[in-house]
Amino acid sequence: MISKTQEISFQNHDGHSLAAKIEFPPDRKPFAFAIFTHCFACNGNLTAAINISRALAAQGIAVMRFDFSGMSEGAPVKPGFSTNITDLLAAAAFLKENFSEPSLLIGHSLGGTAALFAASSIPSVEGVVTIGSPADPKQVKKLVKESIEEIRKKGEAQVTIGGRAFKVGQDFVEELVQKDISQSLKKMRKALLVMHAPFDKIVGIENAKWIYEHAIHPKSFISLDNADHILSKTEDSNYVGEVVAAWASRYLPDHSSKTLQSDLEVVVNLDPEHKYTTLIKAGTHYLTADEPESVGGDDFGPSPYQLLSSALGACTAMTLKMYSDRKKWNLGEVRVHLHHDKVYTEDQNETLQDGEKKRKIDVITRQLELSSELTPTQRERLLEIANRCPVHRTLEKSIRIDTGMLEVDTPDQ
Repeated sequence: MISKTQEISFQNHDGHSLAAKIEFPPDRKPFAFAIFTHCFACNGNLTAAINISRALAAQGIAVMRFDFSGMSEGAPVKPGFSTNITDLLAAAAFLKENFSEPSLLIGHSLGGTAALFAASSIPSVEGVVTIGSPADPKQVKKLVKESIEEIRKKGEAQVTIGGRAFKVGQDFVEELVQKDISQSLKKMRKALLVMHAPFDKIVGIENAKWIYEHAIHPKSFISLDNADHILSKTEDSNYVGEVVAAWASRYLPDHSSKTLQSDLEVVVNLDPEHKYTTLIKAGTHYLTADEPESVGGDDFGPSPYQLLSSALGACTAMTLKMYSDRKKWNLGEVRVHLHHDKVYTEDQNETLQDGEKKRKIDVITRQLELSSELTPTQRERLLEIANRCPVHRTLEKSIRIDTGMLEVDTPDQ
């Protein structure tokens, strides 16, 4: 499912405007809100931040991500760590006033440390997630030790952590030394998920151990295996988002009332608040359908005809795979490209007066992209098999659709 991004801005406690983005679920109806704070050497456009936010949005959780003071346009260049914490509180206040109170705080690197300090000051938060976060802000001072002298002389310095350059000011360093995270962990009283890679070269795994040991239950730890500190691989950031969504479901507000139920295998729901956006439950899977903006929809999901083409394409690929497995052919990766259109029939007997043709027919163009290792004979045979896939045969046949009405309970007048 494709999430929708809304760009916003909000003011922090110092009156500075901070740029932010909210990643919404495809149907724009989140059951909960989260705040994602990225690593302080990064910004909200980091690929990992986007992937994690979208993975959560796909599960119905809207995610607000923003740049801390000093990284956002119009903000001061010399933020302190305390400013990072108050930025978080300001973001939570903005969500409460304009959307809904945040239920989840997610922080990457020092953003996670800031989340641990801020969590107890946001009553609505039920869970906190740290990703590769330092156990003690003082440890960040070690990462910038080569620039300490320059910071003392000039008040700030350009430092590089994890291959990313950013400015650090004197206030930032001094505040790091003064912060004590152990007291924040004791009074947090929120569910905690600690995620960390054992071979993180920027923030060592011992930080995760310290946070976990000093936190109060409920708490969980999940290893990120071979991921690097900034989660540069898409599969790592997607994994984080999916795991966080699953873990958070135990602590976030119950949204079972939104579950669609039916005695049939597929049920479709169109909420009156939307124009065409439609929620689909197929088996145990949820999908969102919509119409494109060009015809008045919101484009929150594929159109019905795109879903029809997708069904044919998926069935085609699966059928080719099953056949090749039986033949012990090395099929490799399969791609099926499709396009649906309505065209006038070329039958001249269908022509009406004024030269206009009477009838349009549905045409689905399907193109197979198969491994070059297949022989010409194999490719020709697979082309024949594609035309035998079950959905293809269903579409070519005359289909009977039986439509009826279900009884709906109406309130007493």
